[in-house]
Amino acid sequence: MKLLLIADGRSPITRRWIRMLQPMEFDINVVTSYPCSAIEGVREIITMPLAFAGMGGSQAGGAARKTSRRTRMISRFRNMAADLRHRMGPWMITRKEKEYHALVNRLKPDLVHALRIPFEGILASLTPEDIPVIVSTWGNDLTFHAESSEAMGAATRRALLRANGLMSDTRRDLRLANSWSFNPAKPSLSVVGNGGIDLAEIEEATRGVGLAIPWQVVNPRGFRSGSVRNDTFFNSIPLIIGHHTDTQFICPWMAGQPEALYWIEKLGIFDNVTLLPMLSQKELWREFARSMVSVSVSVHDGTPNSLLEAMAIGCLPVCGNIESIREWITNEENGLLVDPSDPIALANAVLRGIEDEGLRRSAAARNLEIIRSRAEISAVRRQVAEFYSTVIGR
Repeated sequence: MKLLLIADGRSPITRRWIRMLQPMEFDINVVTSYPCSAIEGVREIITMPLAFAGMGGSQAGGAARKTSRRTRMISRFRNMAADLRHRMGPWMITRKEKEYHALVNRLKPDLVHALRIPFEGILASLTPEDIPVIVSTWGNDLTFHAESSEAMGAATRRALLRANGLMSDTRRDLRLANSWSFNPAKPSLSVVGNGGIDLAEIEEATRGVGLAIPWQVVNPRGFRSGSVRNDTFFNSIPLIIGHHTDTQFICPWMAGQPEALYWIEKLGIFDNVTLLPMLSQKELWREFARSMVSVSVSVHDGTPNSLLEAMAIGCLPVCGNIESIREWITNEENGLLVDPSDPIALANAVLRGIEDEGLRRSAAARNLEIIRSRAEISAVRRQVAEFYSTVIGR
């Protein structure tokens, strides 16, 4: 089968999805919205920048300035850039229809799969009607991006109306998609968006890694505009170290980020916070293995891959109490859920995670069972293969 993926080729999620597909021996081509390096198992990579690509990258590094003015400017620019993409991006994509049709005519795919709606799924909606299209939603596609502007709302509806099948990393989005013009009679599947968790690979990468001393807490999410409440996270730290002075907070994706530097200076927590650059997948797994608690307090989310990885490794998840997270975490059973705007509640939950060894042990055992049954890579591969076949009618 000739499969055309439309995705951000830089993304570890995209690359792990392709890795999951490789044993099925598809002929895979990728349209990437950002320039990227070669991907094993892909015949051809075609770069097609979408919706001012480059303006919305909340994970991009910045100069290490410690002023609140600089922080406000960075935050304001991110918000303005996101607003511009939401208002103008769908229109910019329609201008690529001729280019996209020429590409599809050359590659002649049997199936097109866009790995998210903004903005790859919007491009996929331009696919000629005789070629089946699958659209994936994950993260904030329907709860944030679709509602961000009139243009994004209309483009989201077009993408879901055009789709012959829908995949989502949450059951919530399968329900919400019906109100965004997806026909519930069409095939749909709730499956993790990263292609699944390879438990053997994680075990190999974390072998011999034990809990850090002093105690360690990891925040793996970086800065994500409109989603992750890092203000809540940083404001909780003084409350936590008031009880456990030496606790260390490890923050991948935040090295050089002015917002992180601002909070560290404002709160006087230099000795307790380590800002790291982007980590490789295996490096991040080792940080989970060293940490008692993983913190992710978001107001909009799908199924974060970092949540699944923390669960697989045995690091206690402390998360925002939102619908998508409750699909995986039952409060006080296999993790702790808090109001994502409440630093006191977050501090209390992290302290509970540090101090309650019984909870950590029982949660780790339960979470490993959940990952094996719902998110292990071979199980995901079987579900995806069956779904692809259903959509193309084979």
